[in-house]
Amino acid sequence: MWLLLTFSFLLTATAPQDNGKVLKGEECAPHSQPWQVALFERGRFNCGASLISPQWVLSAAHCQTRFMRVRLGEHNLRKRDGAEQLRTVARIIPHPGYEARSHRHDVMLLRLTRPARVSPEVSPVALPTRCPQPGEACVVSGWGLVSDKEPGTRGSPKSQVNLPDTLHCGNISVIPTTSCNEDYPGRVKDTMVCAGVEGGGTDSCEGDSGGPLVCGGVLQGIVSWGDVPCDTTTKPGVYTKVCRYLEWIRKTTKRN
Repeated sequence: MWLLLTFSFLLTATAPQDNGKVLKGEECAPHSQPWQVALFERGRFNCGASLISPQWVLSAAHCQTRFMRVRLGEHNLRKRDGAEQLRTVARIIPHPGYEARSHRHDVMLLRLTRPARVSPEVSPVALPTRCPQPGEACVVSGWGLVSDKEPGTRGSPKSQVNLPDTLHCGNISVIPTTSCNEDYPGRVKDTMVCAGVEGGGTDSCEGDSGGPLVCGGVLQGIVSWGDVPCDTTTKPGVYTKVCRYLEWIRKTTKRN
């Protein structure tokens, strides 16, 4: 399992399909995911996250570190285009019931020291008013490992993955709980949702931890855990189901 990795990355995994094609995630259109947040630890990229209000960021509890910094409005982590906003973190609040072993309650709130400046490149994502439905189309995004079968790219020929500078997006859909339970017997709780591509393909992987699963413009999931190796497995990724934490989010943000 690719759980509890503090250095997390998005993997748009590849797997041969019945028609012989290979599914890949692609570079996102710049700033098309304006809620996307990059979390850094001592200057090093650590996890993804989502802006849910100008003052608050939502991520995975297993992404918690001591020296967290937040970058908003990013597309290429190595270049500045003028849209970036850097913030320090005033409060780190993992869910009190978080269990590393079972991944239960893998959710965390971060209060920014100074609110984000809302702009076309930086804006909060809507929280859900209902839980996700099987088959619902979603997008997962992050700066993590991406598959790449092209020659001359970083990453060994064996792994066929490389670490991009730019934000990547993958089109996936919500997997029925019954199907996901067959892949992970007894491990998928009612506070989790599975998403991926039928038969394997584009997906999040040992990373993109804490990043958003957005369905119809609404934040329905937080990248939490899954199977390895992610670039060959046919099992879906498992996400924290945001709709189950609305009350905790509201109470915590109001109190802090």
